[in-house]
Formats: sequence, structure tokens, C-alpha cells
Amino acid sequence: MLSKINWDNVPTEEVTPSMFRKIVYGEKIMIAKMQFKDGFLVPLHNHIHEQVTQCISGQMRFWFGENKEQVMDLFPGDVVVIPSNLPHEALMIGDVEEIDTWSPPRQDWLDKTDSYLRDKSKDDKASSRTVGQ
Repeated sequence: MLSKINWDNVPTEEVTPSMFRKIVYGEKIMIAKMQFKDGFLVPLHNHIHEQVTQCISGQMRFWFGENKEQVMDLFPGDVVVIPSNLPHEALMIGDVEEIDTWSPPRQDWLDKTDSYLRDKSKDDKASSRTVGQ
């Protein structure tokens, strides 16, 4: 039987002091509502999952490609579809609220092995990573 979920009832996980997320997932898809503090950097990484990112508030600057060849800024209301295995990095400009959707679900997020987000000493080196495989 289907059930309705309200974001207000989904537990918030503090990934770092600058990143908070709520996750809802099914067998083949996952969605996360996230809040970031100004200056948070999601380091360059790639994964097998297709990803849709929606900016709700603030500004997100993305770099796409192994050598960050494409730059794209997302503002409230903007959406980008990121293909499987495309390297990407994102900088939060101002406090940001955004929603990401992936298919298939991100097992590394569910089992908390997403060290590319949690270990800021490694993140600052901005090395390319393949995650969640």
C-alpha cells in the first residue's frame, strides 16, 4: 500500500556542520532535500546514477567534465539533468536549499559511506572520485 510522506516528518541528517539532508527512496529512485551553508564545496566526483538537481534557494555553481570544462550557475527554479558518470563539482554561493533525485538510489548515501562529502580534509584537494558503485 502506498503512503504519503511529508518532508517535515523525514529525519534530518547532519552530514557535516555545513550540510544537512533528508532522504526518501524506493527500489529504483531516491530523492534528497538538502541545505548547505555558504561556501560548501561538493568535490569533483562521478557516479553511475543519473541525477536531477533542482535549486530551491541560493545559488549553485557547477563545473562539469573531468577538466571542469563547462561551468553552470543554478538559481532558484533552475533544474539540471546530470548524465551517468559525468564528473561534476558544485560550490554553494550563499546558503542553499536544493533537491536532488537519483536513479538508481545512492547506496553510499544510505549506508553513510559517502566520505567524499564527510571528510573535508580530502574534499579540499578537489581530486576526481568515482562514488557509489
